[in-house]
Amino acid sequence: MTLRNSFLWLIITVTILIGSSSLAHEGHDHAEVDPSVRVWTFADTGAHIHGAYVAARDGKVQVRRTDGKIIALEIEKLTSADKDWIERKVTQVKTINENAKSSNGITKLIVANAPVKPAIADTFEPFAKLKAIQYRQDDKFFYVESNSMPDHRMMVGITAWQQQVPIPQPYFGDNAWRIPLEPIVAKNPLSAKSHFFRGAIALAANGVPIFNPIKNDGRTDTLLAGELDEFGGHCGRGDDYHYHIAPTHLQEIIGKDKPVAYALDGYPIYGYTEPDGSEVRGLDEFNGHSTPTLGYHYHATKKYPYLNGGFHGEVKEVGGQVDPQPRAGGVREALPPLRGAKITGFESKDNKQFSIKVEVGRETRYVNYLLNEDGSVKFDFVDGSGKVKSETYSPRQRGPGGGNDRPPRKEPPRRDPPPPRNATPRDAVSSKTNAGFVVSSSAIGRDGRISSEFTCDGQSASPPIEWKGAPSGTKTIAISLWHTAPDQEKSYWLVYNIPATIDHLEKNAKTTGTAGLNDKKKTSYDPMCSKGPGAKTYHISAYALSTEVKLPKGSDNRAAFLKAVKDVTLAETTLDFIYERAR
Repeated sequence: MTLRNSFLWLIITVTILIGSSSLAHEGHDHAEVDPSVRVWTFADTGAHIHGAYVAARDGKVQVRRTDGKIIALEIEKLTSADKDWIERKVTQVKTINENAKSSNGITKLIVANAPVKPAIADTFEPFAKLKAIQYRQDDKFFYVESNSMPDHRMMVGITAWQQQVPIPQPYFGDNAWRIPLEPIVAKNPLSAKSHFFRGAIALAANGVPIFNPIKNDGRTDTLLAGELDEFGGHCGRGDDYHYHIAPTHLQEIIGKDKPVAYALDGYPIYGYTEPDGSEVRGLDEFNGHSTPTLGYHYHATKKYPYLNGGFHGEVKEVGGQVDPQPRAGGVREALPPLRGAKITGFESKDNKQFSIKVEVGRETRYVNYLLNEDGSVKFDFVDGSGKVKSETYSPRQRGPGGGNDRPPRKEPPRRDPPPPRNATPRDAVSSKTNAGFVVSSSAIGRDGRISSEFTCDGQSASPPIEWKGAPSGTKTIAISLWHTAPDQEKSYWLVYNIPATIDHLEKNAKTTGTAGLNDKKKTSYDPMCSKGPGAKTYHISAYALSTEVKLPKGSDNRAAFLKAVKDVTLAETTLDFIYERAR
């Protein structure tokens, strides 16, 4: 007996019928992107699971998730599109097995191991091919890296301008955007009418973040206020470009049958019509709905809320924004609005040289700027007479959330001011930063202002402060609340030697860590009580330290602290906020 006649070679054909062309294309073929993954949708909730078909039996379908784990889903709980797909698949496999036998009776085994790629990649793939973005994934999230600079002219058409300009942002590595691969329906959905006035709520297919259409004041529609350009975008206080309405113009590249963006809860955002071109009906308060073939998804609309008006899916809100999300890397202080200005021109060369044309009354002005190799930016401000004022700014990291459209400081901006008297130079402490190390406070509202409860206008209570993401090797945490006045650096609160196992200070905290001296030489919180007019910017800095800090009692002020931790700081992060004395 020959070997050929002795063995029956079974070839198992696991031909994965095509996953959807996007997160919302469940039940449709997807061979052009990846033949091994599709999106499975639960009919009652619209929740999604990404995975490859393995087998169907006993009323259940086995699915290999993107992390490699095989799970069983009850077929009866899936959408009708999924049920039809499974029925066709079972029939197809049966037909293949029956036809696979050769004339000599041997069954041919064909093993197909196509790489697993989540369906969400179909939205971002066109821009990845254009090298505008990069993406990757792990078992829970889809990550998108970009510099937030779209391939279209920016700023033109803005009639309410805060003098910010587009500068590439560091949304890479640990500072990349992340979107859940498997969105979870929220138990208590949050509306964008009352939440998320800071930071992004979605990410466009070209890697540009999308903010709430309503400003941080909770009432102003940025589109109707004339703050947006012809593509629905503008720049935040970190010179970070972002959209405030759905970027439907991207359909020219990705097609009208695909999402133009993904909300940060993991659900896709489609254009003004359904993917098949039909009219959109029955949207909920968040501009979303569920359909048998797509499950839950959002839509763009030409009236408010323009895109997802909140989150059907689960997200975490910290400090008025979705948390976590990347930090912007600005170079300048935020500027006040320029009244009567209209942006009429924008030019760029090699993505390094830019020029913005501004009409102010009958005067034509220009803001020309050049990105230097060291990360600094050289500005030439050209007034109506042709006079040029040049300034060069070095990189400075802004707060979390892609730039935060907070109110600008009312003080005139200063470039590289001389060290204030009796102040410790900023470089006296390590400048190390870590994108994952973040400090926040529930005492700071969505408008970036601290509650009066924590100032001399209120109860003078010390604010609650939270932090997370301290790097490996951190032994202690320190917190400093401070402010740079015109002629000195003022310290209001210093707490150090907080054990690394602790991640917050409660309101009126008095027993955690070691209290250092404030500027009034007291080991307590000194509530802010501004004497000068107007709003001022204050700072909460957190330091992750590799050791305990040893300072003599009575000499442990902020200056001594910064000097002591210069060589033991593993990471530091700063949260800016605004306080204006009540009158």
